[in-house]
Amino acid sequence: MPSRRTLLAAMAAAAALPPGHLLAAAGKGEAQPFSWPKLKALAAQMARQPYRAPPPPPAGVAAVTYDALNSVQYKATATQMKGGGSGGVRFFPINHFQPQPVEIWLVDGNMARPFHYDPTLFDMPADGPLAAMGTNAGFSGFRAMNAAGTSDWLAFAGASYFRSSGALDQYGLSARGIAINPGGQEEFPDFTKFWIGRGDDGALLVDALMEGPSLTGAYRFTNRKTDAGVIQDIEASLHIRKDIDHLGIAPLTSMFWYDQAERGRATDWRPEVHDSDGLLIHNGAGERLWRPLNNPKAPTFDSFADKAPKGFGLMQRDRNHDHYQDDGVFYEKRPSLWVEPKGDWGQGSVMLVQLVTTDETNDNIVAFWTPAAPVKAGMHYDLSYRLNWIAGEPLPEGPALVVDWWKGAAGRPGQPVVAGAVKVVIDYEGPSLSGLGRSSGVTPDVTVSGGKANAIAAYPVVGQQDRWRLMMDVTPAGKAPVNIRAALRRSGAPLTEVCLAQVDGA
Repeated sequence: MPSRRTLLAAMAAAAALPPGHLLAAAGKGEAQPFSWPKLKALAAQMARQPYRAPPPPPAGVAAVTYDALNSVQYKATATQMKGGGSGGVRFFPINHFQPQPVEIWLVDGNMARPFHYDPTLFDMPADGPLAAMGTNAGFSGFRAMNAAGTSDWLAFAGASYFRSSGALDQYGLSARGIAINPGGQEEFPDFTKFWIGRGDDGALLVDALMEGPSLTGAYRFTNRKTDAGVIQDIEASLHIRKDIDHLGIAPLTSMFWYDQAERGRATDWRPEVHDSDGLLIHNGAGERLWRPLNNPKAPTFDSFADKAPKGFGLMQRDRNHDHYQDDGVFYEKRPSLWVEPKGDWGQGSVMLVQLVTTDETNDNIVAFWTPAAPVKAGMHYDLSYRLNWIAGEPLPEGPALVVDWWKGAAGRPGQPVVAGAVKVVIDYEGPSLSGLGRSSGVTPDVTVSGGKANAIAAYPVVGQQDRWRLMMDVTPAGKAPVNIRAALRRSGAPLTEVCLAQVDGA
């Protein structure tokens, strides 16, 4: 399975951006009745039948490499679903990274018409590998264009991956329809068919059929582009074919190589390189938890138990260009992605998988919700949630936020280093700290598992408004990572969100 970053590179290479006009003809084939209830019934029916693997990809698709894709453009005049202030939808061809064709249907009212692959939809070299495939090629996915037709704001391509450029028109992390045993013997079910239409309010409707050995699913995405970002309201109807060890609901996939706390992992000249810098959780008890991301020495699998979660997401909180110095891919503009469950998701956990990476081309971060009850063959899940692709914070103003953290040599500056320990520094900032000084009764609340913390101190940062610093020396008890839970309180009440920092073991 190619990395998500490779899939995104393939989508970028296949992008066609020139302006143009709508091609009225939507494709060949007779229209058929279609509705969301019909799709859910189809997924349920398929789950009762043995899984049938898709046919092998068309011959010659392996030759459609990244370089070959750079010479292929979807014609702007062939844009579909244009109107109502929308730039419409354009399509990606299959390629070496995304070799499996998907079936496309265009929906008008309650009728759907197949939209077939045709080489004339693309400008391509006559002697290129895609042209050589002729009508044997196919679509790998599609993207939604802005009103001017100059850039896209939403794309589906490869397995069940999809992504949005968010509020700042810059792609970064991705979402998936589902994750099955992520970080282990992972299975990647596919969106095999798409139905694309418009809602009554002009929203882009995308219905998708998911197929895999362990489950089938029907998905409805109601997609809206707003000034504050992109909103996706998602309904999912899942039918389990066989037992699943870890079912990942609303999975998010990102990249974290290093930040200011991980300078020792950097071999690149840029100060920081990451699509996301933290996992934010708003749990069922109302706590706000911030977990800074790590590029660990060895893979880590962390579980944050909860009941009826209010939300979770992978955030890019640091928006300072000077912290990245990248004027090519603009890490400070990467979207944050916030999941809002609808209804009661019951008992379960937000899971964070962190894998080791030595560069920025591999996505090594996965976050998702997993139910506490075992997932057994024959079970059925109906889920609803919202995805918010944003640039700011997803929650209303409240406790002060974790805005920076660092790790370094333990001990006091100018004094001998404390052997075997790590200095951990956490900065909080927000209106809840306004006007508070050293004599205001602010106290650190720190607990540590897998080690111990000494020399704990908290104080306002000189010259910085509404900013406090919490410092400690942490000594690991062994090779396992040390988990730190740290916040600031006053008279027992929380002033800050809880920082769930992690330090490598000895």
